[in-house]
Amino acid sequence: MVFVSEISSFGSIPTWPINNHYAPSPKIVSRNQVYNHRASDRRTCELFDLSKELVSYRTAWNWQKEIVKEKKALIEKNVECPDTLIVLQHHPVYTLGTGSSLDFLNFNIQNAPFEIFRTERGGEVTYHGPGQVVMYPIINLRNHKMDLHWYLRALEEVVIRVLSSTFSIQASRIEGLTGVWVGDLKLAAIGIKVNQWIAYHGLALNVTTDLTPFDWIVPCGIKNRRVGSIKGLLQELQSGIDCGSGDMHQFDDLELIDISCKSLIREFSEVFQLNVCHKTSSIVEFLDNTTIKSLRDD
Repeated sequence: MVFVSEISSFGSIPTWPINNHYAPSPKIVSRNQVYNHRASDRRTCELFDLSKELVSYRTAWNWQKEIVKEKKALIEKNVECPDTLIVLQHHPVYTLGTGSSLDFLNFNIQNAPFEIFRTERGGEVTYHGPGQVVMYPIINLRNHKMDLHWYLRALEEVVIRVLSSTFSIQASRIEGLTGVWVGDLKLAAIGIKVNQWIAYHGLALNVTTDLTPFDWIVPCGIKNRRVGSIKGLLQELQSGIDCGSGDMHQFDDLELIDISCKSLIREFSEVFQLNVCHKTSSIVEFLDNTTIKSLRDD
């Protein structure tokens, strides 16, 4: 078992529970407004799509921090920088926010089933693993809206739109909690860090995830509620419980991941009014360099 801790000197943004000034629906442009908005007027977002890969949490975490560092340097020079979106899956791992309580771990950390990382994001403990699509937007909120509650609600909106438009699953928010829910099932967790108005970390959507590892923690510190997945809801439909998702239960796991990933990218682009540009060249270079450095450090 490895317990990794790296706490930033900057304050974290708590994502659960939020204060009573809950905004159930952010002021986000409608689909028609987005479609009528000329693509040339949108800012650029570089996309690194590793959704078909399993990336170690350490690698993705270091990658995010390196991108944040680069963006801060550009901003200090008054140079415009594009937003960045990383989409991937992780090897099994537990992550905790900067102030997370170990009381929400239902196991001995000396004999943990997976690696544990304490990070600088807000929120309590959660699980990442195969079948879960993770989105790490690294964006300059100065170019969007310098409002952290708006940003959290906007990330929720991305997932809510995905579930509705792609799977006909009607999801919602729950007042006082951060994330996306279908009834009492939490399908998406959100945890962020904002440093000089550059946001990173992000959201995780359970698509075909094995939910068993969630039984070994209190997910996001929320008791008496369960975690769900898109696949699980579609299986309920197949068993005769109508959750309104059409024929999507006919797709296999890989297809569900691919469909979910494409939908997340599309809805993210619409909600944040960004032109998404696929990037590939620096992925291998960064991962190779990180792997080499990790081997040296170990």
